[in-house]
Amino acid sequence: MSDPLLLFIAAAFLFAGFVKGVIGLGLPTVSMGLLAVTMQPSHALAIVIVPAVVTNIWQTFGGPYLRDIMRRLWPLMAGTVIGIWLNAGMLTGPYARYGAIVLGVLLVIYAIIGLNKFNFNVARRDEKWIGGIVGVMTGVVSAATGVQVIPSMPFMQSIGMEKDELVQALGVFFTVATVALAFNLTSAGLLTAATAWPGAVAMAASFTGMFVGQAVRSRLQPETFRRWFLIAMIFLGLYLAGSAVYNIQRA
Repeated sequence: MSDPLLLFIAAAFLFAGFVKGVIGLGLPTVSMGLLAVTMQPSHALAIVIVPAVVTNIWQTFGGPYLRDIMRRLWPLMAGTVIGIWLNAGMLTGPYARYGAIVLGVLLVIYAIIGLNKFNFNVARRDEKWIGGIVGVMTGVVSAATGVQVIPSMPFMQSIGMEKDELVQALGVFFTVATVALAFNLTSAGLLTAATAWPGAVAMAASFTGMFVGQAVRSRLQPETFRRWFLIAMIFLGLYLAGSAVYNIQRA
């Protein structure tokens, strides 16, 4: 890869890590959205995989709730793995060129949901079967875009977890989903030694951004930062979808 592209990758992951450090999530979503401006989503995901797995494993073991999370969320995680497997060829097959459109639309939906703070509750007795359905839907979307926040994120927010438990649950879920995506990329020949160097740059930048974000978290108003971050995601999503449609029409 050229030096300018590596610098762009470092900057994208520095910002994505900063976002994760401040609000506790967003690294794959932000980095995928930014990288998709300069490359296909499948190639962007190959770079995102390693930093995403490592940072999410760190978050997975950052609390005492792991056993309860596994007990409550195993249908969601199993469904996600199945959905990713069912839609395995979406990022690399004949429809791969539409991936940027789907990703752009997904970023807009994610941001609108976050800005409007839609709230709904899932009863404890229903969370397993609903979680399985949500998991399959999330896996299908994730296999096409590399992003796992829709519709899993609203579901996890709806089942009544405490704040710290939810943060750890996000780490557990995203670890499982990202590892499943890594198998898809390996099978497609995209996760190779060629991605090692940009992946290492991305991981170093991610951790740097996370440490900075965590350090300044107490000095920022997280809700204000989150609002402007989501507004920026809307514009980024519209740009990705619009430019992809334009390029397809020109082809």
